[in-house]
Amino acid sequence: MSSKLQNRRWLLRKRPQADIGSEHLELVTEPVPEPGDGQILVRNIYLSLDPTHRLWMSDREQYLPPVEVGQVMRGGTLGIVEQSRSERFAPGDLVKPVIGGWEEYTVVPENWARPVDRHPDIPLSAYMSVLGSTGLTAYFGLLHVGQPKSGETVVVNAAAGAVGSIVGQIARLQGCHVVGIAGGAEKCRWLTEQLGFDGAIDYRTENVGQRLDALCPGGVDVQFENVGGEIMDAVYSRLNQDGRMALCGMISGYNDERPMPGPSDFGRILMKRLTVRGFIILDFQKRFPEGLEALSRWVLQGDLKWKNHVLEGIDQAHEGLALLFRGGNDGKLMVRLSPEP
Repeated sequence: MSSKLQNRRWLLRKRPQADIGSEHLELVTEPVPEPGDGQILVRNIYLSLDPTHRLWMSDREQYLPPVEVGQVMRGGTLGIVEQSRSERFAPGDLVKPVIGGWEEYTVVPENWARPVDRHPDIPLSAYMSVLGSTGLTAYFGLLHVGQPKSGETVVVNAAAGAVGSIVGQIARLQGCHVVGIAGGAEKCRWLTEQLGFDGAIDYRTENVGQRLDALCPGGVDVQFENVGGEIMDAVYSRLNQDGRMALCGMISGYNDERPMPGPSDFGRILMKRLTVRGFIILDFQKRFPEGLEALSRWVLQGDLKWKNHVLEGIDQAHEGLALLFRGGNDGKLMVRLSPEP
């Protein structure tokens, strides 16, 4: 079967030094290989587009090996088993490869795939967002890195984004005062009117520092950070004694190959006894069942809301990543590569 299939896939052709252009990625068509013993052939249904993809294209120091020039672009996928030479999986099973790619078909070893236990009342695309790495990043980053306590103030940067919007809602479930920072009045209204944030700051039109002082008069206890730059510094400079920063990304610096700048007043960590901890979701891989159980419960109870922004067809992946860095997506950005079962 697979020998007759053709696989469209994006290859990394050149490492970008700034913005991603057409010369950096190439869409090619290649035959689909046959799965070997202990392997499965997966038809990918959804491809996640994330800021970290820009990092993987570079050869700067990072938490995973860089994607090699000439290799398929790395990315998180969800798909259905088409062929199996594995005792763990059968055709028709929904799976997530541990490391997927920007391609329509993937052959993976059985121990590099996780089953997707889909609930009949939850759309499949949710398992790429609120019940995928997005939700798990929010869950573990806030609860186990930020460690918020009821009554504390939590500030979320990129709060209308896929991760930030879940972070803020979980913080509200913990009894926290939650303020989000986002770009645009419409996004800020969504945070306060739909998601229950106590306040929102439009960094495009408002003075972030002044608004933080107004909305967080007692300072900030937990900072959930995935942007970096001047806005990160504005929140950091208002962290209270024993404050915590959960750092999961610095998208503002990903298109610049120079070292990413940190807070301007490093001494504040000592003076205020702050905890600044970077994390990636793979740090908590063994605890995924715990996070998914809690997130699924909140989703089914109606306690969590989310948005997905779905592009159609693998040819949209390149432009989709550019859309992400322009902030033009409305919700978790993904590409539908093939029909759902």
